[in-house]
Amino acid sequence: MYYKNRRAYTLRTSVVLFYLLVIFWTKQSVAQTMTVGGTNWTVPISPITEAGANYSGSYQSAANQILVSATLPALLSGARVSVQYQADPTWHPSLSIAARRTGTGQTLCLLCSVTGGTTYLPVTTVATELFRIQTVLTLTTFNNIPVQLRLSGVSVTIPAASYRARAVFTISGL
Repeated sequence: MYYKNRRAYTLRTSVVLFYLLVIFWTKQSVAQTMTVGGTNWTVPISPITEAGANYSGSYQSAANQILVSATLPALLSGARVSVQYQADPTWHPSLSIAARRTGTGQTLCLLCSVTGGTTYLPVTTVATELFRIQTVLTLTTFNNIPVQLRLSGVSVTIPAASYRARAVFTISGL
């Protein structure tokens, strides 16, 4: 009897240790990854040639100016993709940038989704959620989620200079 109980105890201990290792390993591998591609967007602003004229004020990039790809871990996981800008090196406070998602990209997961961010959202120096990604059962990759930018506030009252900003995307769990 003692031998059987000891054997059952050893088996239970082994099973518990196995589950703890699986949980630890799973927690270690629950990281989202993201890559951001695309090209630099240079806004073509024509010079004012007539007195009293002004710029159109708003300019849009191509609908797929930025392509975001993300990989999420398994089992009912979700992530938020946020965006912010960094002045590079200077930025005029009257200029504003906005971003929106113009598509869902490609994925092999039928029940997975990309939601939010289909209307322009202001991009500031603080990370702002642009859209969310949800996966269902397994490790899921979303490829080439297109993002469009809009520059507004362009006016003759802004000093003529070269203004640059860098869009910074981050991904975090829900």
